[in-house]
Amino acid sequence: MKRKKKNNISHDDATPKSWLERLSNLLIREPQDREQLMTVLRDAEERNILSREILNMIESVLQVSEMQVREVMIPKSKMIMIDREHTIEEILPLVIESGHSRFPVQDTTNNDVVGILLAKDLLRFYFSNQPTEFNITHILRPAIFVPQSKRLDILLREFRVNRNHMAIVIDEYGHVSGLITIEDVLEQIVGDIEDEYDIDEDDFIKKLSKNIFIVKAYAPINQFNDYFKTEFNDEELDTMGGLIAKEFGHLPKRGESLTIENYKFKVLHSDNRRIHLLEVTREK
Repeated sequence: MKRKKKNNISHDDATPKSWLERLSNLLIREPQDREQLMTVLRDAEERNILSREILNMIESVLQVSEMQVREVMIPKSKMIMIDREHTIEEILPLVIESGHSRFPVQDTTNNDVVGILLAKDLLRFYFSNQPTEFNITHILRPAIFVPQSKRLDILLREFRVNRNHMAIVIDEYGHVSGLITIEDVLEQIVGDIEDEYDIDEDDFIKKLSKNIFIVKAYAPINQFNDYFKTEFNDEELDTMGGLIAKEFGHLPKRGESLTIENYKFKVLHSDNRRIHLLEVTREK
């Protein structure tokens, strides 16, 4: 009579043990919070599984989920508004000069935004040779209103679902406090989306008016000094972004500003690593 092999039990025990070990290892490696997730992703980037660009984008997406509209919006003081009582001859130069494609239209009697004017709708009407008298209300698109506290990831999803590109931001009292576009949100993820109105690639400084300038944060301090006839110290730092961050004492967010030697520096764009773009106002 042949003796039965006794390896069946050990074989049966090995299978569940193997699965338990694999499951345990998986759970040990699973990130428990955002910081652990970023550690795993950074490790993947170091091992060339992810590119630096993809890693930066993922990190920006995670940050956007924590940001609110008030951190990114264009304040009301910077909005280019159109009066609904203006004639087409008054509106066209403003549209052409600004280079924007969408404009909030306001009722100046109560400062309410009554709609959004698209430049293409205005031009279509202007060149259609219609005999009818121009009435801006006939070509307005509905305005979308969002609170300052809305999260950017939620707003981006609403922009996509509703196919909107601009929203008017209101405060807790229902008053207009600014505006935000889909481009403003996307730039928080992918960085600046440049167009023909941005600074040329080979330039560091763009003059907007007599005393207002746009300056790339990586502009060398010595070139800034040459342009503005200033004497900022470039012995310890090389760029204006580094100089401004040092003066702040922290990495400033968009909208933060300070004044140094009769020059007001306002951060137009920054991320969690560096400043990208500055608005410089030469004060009298």
